[in-house]
Amino acid sequence: MAILQRNEERLMTGEELARHPELQPCELVNGRVVPMTLTEFGHGDLALEIGARLRAWAKETGRGRTSIGDVAFYTHRDPDSVRGADVVYISHERYGKRSDLTWLDVTPELLVEVFSSDGRWSELTRKAEEYLAAGALRVWLVHPRRRQVVVHRPDAEPATLGLGDTLLDEEVLPGFSLPLSELFQD
Repeated sequence: MAILQRNEERLMTGEELARHPELQPCELVNGRVVPMTLTEFGHGDLALEIGARLRAWAKETGRGRTSIGDVAFYTHRDPDSVRGADVVYISHERYGKRSDLTWLDVTPELLVEVFSSDGRWSELTRKAEEYLAAGALRVWLVHPRRRQVVVHRPDAEPATLGLGDTLLDEEVLPGFSLPLSELFQD
C-alpha cells in the first residue's frame, strides 16, 4: 500500500515504512509496499536452527553477529527497497559501518531464505540476485521439501547441496560446518 497523493502513487521510502508498523509484515520493493504472509512452523524451525548454528559459530569465533526473523535491510535506495531475510550473518566490521537507522543500511555477508509452501522458487531466486547485487557474499536458499540448500555466490553459478552434503564456506565462515542431514532431521 503506497502512499497516495492526489490520485497519483507516491513511492514510499524506507524511513516512511519504519513509521508505519501497521503495514507490517511487508517488504518495500522499489518504493512499493509488498505484503508478506506469516511464516509456518516448519519454516521458522529451519530458520531458527540455521540461525542458532550460525550464532554459536559467530560467538565462538568472535567474528560477527547473527539474527533471525525477517531482518530488514536496504538492498538499494531511491527508490528504496527494504527486504527481510529469514536469517542474516554480518561481520563486526560491516555491522560497525551501519548508520543509526531502523533498517540495516549495510548488507550482511550471508543471507538465508527458507522456501515457504505458498511461495515461488523464482521469487526467491530473484531475491538472491538482488542480495548479491547489494553486496552479500553468500545467499543460501533452503528448500525444506526437497531437503536442499542452493548456495548463491557473486559471479558464480548456484551450487545445489543435498542430504549427503555439508554447508561449508571457508572464505565467509571459516570453521563453520552444518551437515544437511542434521538440518533436515524429522
